[in-house]
Amino acid sequence: MKVQILSKDDSEVKFLLEGVTPAFANTLRRIMMSEVPTMAVEWVDFRKNDSVVADELLANRLGQIPLTFDEKAYNLPEDCKCEGKGCSRCQVELVLKKKGPCVVYSGDLKSSDKDVKPVFDKIPITELFDGDELEFEAIAQLGLGKKHAKWQAAVVGYKNKPAVTINARECTGEKCRKCVEHCVRKVLRAEKGRITVTDPFECSLCLQCVEICPKGAVKVETAEDSFVFTVETASGLRPEEIAERAAKRLEEKADEFCKALGKLK
Repeated sequence: MKVQILSKDDSEVKFLLEGVTPAFANTLRRIMMSEVPTMAVEWVDFRKNDSVVADELLANRLGQIPLTFDEKAYNLPEDCKCEGKGCSRCQVELVLKKKGPCVVYSGDLKSSDKDVKPVFDKIPITELFDGDELEFEAIAQLGLGKKHAKWQAAVVGYKNKPAVTINARECTGEKCRKCVEHCVRKVLRAEKGRITVTDPFECSLCLQCVEICPKGAVKVETAEDSFVFTVETASGLRPEEIAERAAKRLEEKADEFCKALGKLK
């Protein structure tokens, strides 16, 4: 198994995973989305809400706000010593008190822990008109994406590693050069009378170039044991952290499976 980072920034990482089966790739993808713990608002106690948005809709909107957190400081409620009753090791309080006229943003939330705060300060929550008031207390806790989408750590997609080959002898004439215009991802480029491949990893496997060009001029293939992953964070975790924690969780699940098999002997 080989891993190669293709690109990375604060919100997205793209990497090449080679030497694995499609089942392994899909399992890793599902774990990144549904089994990496993240922090989100679970309970909201409204003291006053004069906005045009109903309490339940506001609560849902608050749950979708991604929050930063320190993974070493908090436990999943079911794994906490308080047995899910609620304590400083599994819950954090967020409060808000605003009076209109104003737009209420995620940055207006005040947290009992400086490490737990909205990833973005300018997420609109609601608008208050003259005299309107909004006051509530919210409880945030760790959870898993398989329980609710608000805890989904990332949006993850993958595709088989593409390989684009240009046959210089066949790829000639005006018709063949049309494939450059029809390549949405700009993988192909015409220069000095030749068609070249810029970045094969950007290929979306639409095969338009194969259909437009003369037969045999362009060849697009995929590697069955290599996959290009795109991981975009939807939480307070960095994309590379999500991939690392998912790999660790996959290893734990494999160990649990082996132990369960051992008990059958």
